Amino acid sequence: MTELPPLRDVIRRHGLSASKALGQNFLFDHQLLARIARVPGDLAGAEVFEVGPGPGGLTRALLERGASVTAVERDRRCIPALAELGDFFSGKLTVIEGDALQVDAPALFAGKPHIVANLPYNVGTALLVGWLSASWEPWWASLTLMFQKEVAERIVAPAGSEAYGRLAVLAQWRSTPRIAMTVHRSAFTPPPKVTSAVVHIVPAEAPEGVRLAVLETLTGAAFGQRRKMLRQSLKGVPGALAALEQLGIDSSRRAETVSVAEYVALARALS
Repeated sequence: MTELPPLRDVIRRHGLSASKALGQNFLFDHQLLARIARVPGDLAGAEVFEVGPGPGGLTRALLERGASVTAVERDRRCIPALAELGDFFSGKLTVIEGDALQVDAPALFAGKPHIVANLPYNVGTALLVGWLSASWEPWWASLTLMFQKEVAERIVAPAGSEAYGRLAVLAQWRSTPRIAMTVHRSAFTPPPKVTSAVVHIVPAEAPEGVRLAVLETLTGAAFGQRRKMLRQSLKGVPGALAALEQLGIDSSRRAETVSVAEYVALARALS
């Protein structure tokens, strides 16, 4: 091929359709895909890890930005279309047929890749939690991920907001997330029932003296009973009430009013 055919033509030629069971929604708008591929910054010569490329719309945009892409695709129907893309961008695309939840992704890279993906809705949060729970320094350079807008808002939510919860604390205690752009449902085929959003997450230094397991225990207890005061929701966590008093955190407050920094301080006191 001297030039790439339009993505719609590729899908038509290979008889592809989005699978509801796999949480697929295809994006065809090349300008929109190019905007998403620009979110991580300069990708010339960079390694990128992509989950669920489908027929390769975002993959194409990433390769055009100069990235070397390793993609994991569970749907074997898409493999021939991705192979054509690999032939066009010779040596720049590696496709692994498999489940991203089972693949040992860090072992695939010598350096730190950018993770860029239009994540299948049915596994997106599980993958994000796994990447955020990895050892720090993380194995990835940044995350640029498409979610349902509701999930994206939970990731970036500030303390005191309705969307603030465990996911916000996990995302914010040692990284910086932001919503880079929203994507209307009409951009997808088939259109999902909700608006989507692209979240960009950059890792930061992990606070010293804090164990993730302790932070998870604290937030699990606090947000598991978020309508109760901390003195009630945290009474089952050994040492938590004493730590509240030591840090001057009012035990009559509720989980959603406690800032990320305060959860980190509590976790440090209990670590």
